[in-house]
Amino acid sequence: MSAHRSNPTDLAARGAARIEWIRSRMPLLAEVRARFADEQPFAGQRIGMSLHLEPKTAVLLETLHAGGAEIVATGNHGSTQDDIVAVLRQQGMTVHGSRADTLDDHHANVAAVDAARPSILLDNGADLAALAAARIDDAAVAAGDPTGATGIIGGTEETTSGGLRLRAELAGRLPFPIIVINDSLLKAIGENKHSVGQSVVESIMRITNLRIAGRRFVVAGYGWCGRGIAQYLRAMGGKVAITEIDDLKAFEAAWDGYRVGGIVDLASWAEVLITATGHAGVVTDEVVDALPDGAVLANAGHFPWEIDVPALYARAVRRTTLDEAIERIDLPGGRSVVLLAEGRMMNLAGREPKGNSIEAMDLGFLLQALSLERVVRGGPALVAGAQPVPDDIERHIARRMLAAMGAHR
Repeated sequence: MSAHRSNPTDLAARGAARIEWIRSRMPLLAEVRARFADEQPFAGQRIGMSLHLEPKTAVLLETLHAGGAEIVATGNHGSTQDDIVAVLRQQGMTVHGSRADTLDDHHANVAAVDAARPSILLDNGADLAALAAARIDDAAVAAGDPTGATGIIGGTEETTSGGLRLRAELAGRLPFPIIVINDSLLKAIGENKHSVGQSVVESIMRITNLRIAGRRFVVAGYGWCGRGIAQYLRAMGGKVAITEIDDLKAFEAAWDGYRVGGIVDLASWAEVLITATGHAGVVTDEVVDALPDGAVLANAGHFPWEIDVPALYARAVRRTTLDEAIERIDLPGGRSVVLLAEGRMMNLAGREPKGNSIEAMDLGFLLQALSLERVVRGGPALVAGAQPVPDDIERHIARRMLAAMGAHR
């Protein structure tokens, strides 16, 4: 790292300029930030956050901070942007983590946020919820304490992977409400489909400098993110096939005009294979063995587990870093595959990562801000555990987004 980049003051100046551009294009959050500053709904609350630390997230944190919240935060592994961390620290927030963090460092950062004993969680992947669940006192719950002696009144969960975890591993274990932002149809359409679709395709182009037109892509998963990735690849001339274990989603992909099949069968056709399922162990040794020589592997899911990277590395004869976020894995027998961003979320872990579009995150983070406000203010609709965004919040934001887009014109 160059000397000027290592200076926290210079880092913060660079980050502040980047945030200024992002903030200027997020009118929905600007509107609610002004209201929060006046009403102070989060006064006396400590929000513990684990979410990608990039400029759009910074605008969300500024909004919550303006509403009176104390912020203790960390990023997700591999996506933390150091200049943004420097800005947030200057603004008086406690922020753990750096771009260079190892996975162990990341786990320690999440533990540090939990150790600050937040009263509200803003989670991504349910890491904070899992730590909180381990602290719940069942006797306190039985005695009527809705926080389970954790002091947590509730929170939100951002992503598909975290929603799945809340409803499986953590099902029935949380006595407080967690609003799953990913359940929102607004997020599904605006962020997961259109914005993830756009940002993943843009990231492939930026990281690899490869053409899209005429290239063969296999997308694993046909949820909202997979739909968007497939749509944007096809719009740019890519040849796209879908592998999906859910029969109804596979049916939908076929009717949308994509080739559909099993992942091992389709792997032999793929020049690029992209995972977007939210599940672990999608790309196994068997899948890797079926790939053509030189095929590219990329992950668009939240956790770096969809591609079994440890197994891939264990088989490697040689690993060669070809460029930032591009690694060639030489395999026995003379074949190789190319792995992007070490299997992490490629649109936030690759070269000069931009993530989802500003407008999509203005919508998505307004969902976060208003859902967290609902947690604080309470309401009869909130129950213990994972639940969708309240319908009135969804419809309010839909109307505001249509107005911001000038959709009537």
